[in-house]
Amino acid sequence: MREYLLTLCITAAVTYLLTGPVRKFAIVAGAMPEIRARDVHREPTPRLGGIAMFFGLCAGLLVADHLENLNEVFAKSNEPRALLSGAALIWLIGVLDDKFEIDALIKLGAQMIAAGVMVMQGLTILWLPVPGVGTVSLTPWQGTLLTVALVVITINAVNFVDGLDGLAAGVVCIASAAFFMYAYRIWYGYGLEAAAPATLFAAILMGMCLGFLPHNMHPARIFMGDSGSMLIGLVLAAGAISITGQVDPDAMNLFSGSERETVHQTVPVYIPLLLPLTIIAIPAADLVLAIVRRTWRGQSPFAADRGHLHHRLLEIGHSHSRAVLIMYFWSALIAFGALAYSVNSASLWIVLGIVALSAVGLVLLLLPRFTPRAPRWAESFVPPRYRRRRDGELPEQEASAACEAEEEPEPESEHLAPITAGVNGATAMSTRLRPARHKAESSR
Repeated sequence: MREYLLTLCITAAVTYLLTGPVRKFAIVAGAMPEIRARDVHREPTPRLGGIAMFFGLCAGLLVADHLENLNEVFAKSNEPRALLSGAALIWLIGVLDDKFEIDALIKLGAQMIAAGVMVMQGLTILWLPVPGVGTVSLTPWQGTLLTVALVVITINAVNFVDGLDGLAAGVVCIASAAFFMYAYRIWYGYGLEAAAPATLFAAILMGMCLGFLPHNMHPARIFMGDSGSMLIGLVLAAGAISITGQVDPDAMNLFSGSERETVHQTVPVYIPLLLPLTIIAIPAADLVLAIVRRTWRGQSPFAADRGHLHHRLLEIGHSHSRAVLIMYFWSALIAFGALAYSVNSASLWIVLGIVALSAVGLVLLLLPRFTPRAPRWAESFVPPRYRRRRDGELPEQEASAACEAEEEPEPESEHLAPITAGVNGATAMSTRLRPARHKAESSR
């Protein structure tokens, strides 16, 4: 465990330290596209954050190669080299897209080629555990097609969810944390060395996301761009392919009694191989809904729009930060719920806990304008918007609006004065109109 934590910390440190210089390079290189209609941010922000993440990946693999216990992963398996080859290709395409806006079909072809490069070096699905049936061996063509499909789906799912500051990096970090716990349990608990590469990939992926998040949280100073979103999507897919298609469930017969029981016990994590619904459920759902929505309108599935899940959260009244936290909550609930179920699928408390947390999530989702109030004794430690209103005191939003009404002349027609969105920042993408207060009323 110490070696994995050291690799994670080195990866995070390299990514964090390089993101600042990469931001300056992106500004000089002109990788700051104009704000588009579907964008949420209001100022041009540099991209190319994937450059720092890629060098963090390289640093993590280099450190792991020189650690005594992790060096065996490189000696016994070619999967780390396969990951690095595919990651380098997809990262290069992403950098070019961040700068020159490559066509979507070209990017799709590059994703397939990157997956094919990994397959050629041994990172592929050899067999597929099917619940109730057992292990099903795949032909080389079947394994290749399934591997390519999983890589392309995961990359585009992560790319689709990258629409708010810190959203993609946080969601993938949560998913990789749950995946690391599962892979480490398979490697350490069952003594299966074939699960070591997937454990290493998950640790490095967590480091990449954690190192980039401080620069990408709202308001973001830099975006990861396609060079980062496609990169972390590929690393996540590589881990799922490694532990699902390379680890034989038959090796765990001593602990479960039969192969069918072993496959049934690990169902919640094997399902992501077919369709990543437990590891990256939120991005995958967003991907499916976007394809259905665009094809229903007669558009290309790759046409950009403002109909993603995070856009819907903003439209119903959630602020930017709150929308991101809600997406974090649902990602953690699904990923760690599947992890808990894979450890003990017979526990009723796990199911009840997931149901209760889902109810909490629905309440948070349906109360976009609810602002919690701190008790009196804690008001000095929280921002003003969380403090209780005293008698005769105007709320912060209304007080600022009243001051603006005193300074600016009233409109001649309907006495309407524009005010900006309040504490819920992104509740409105434009100004709203509210009856202006007269000076006599505001002075009371």
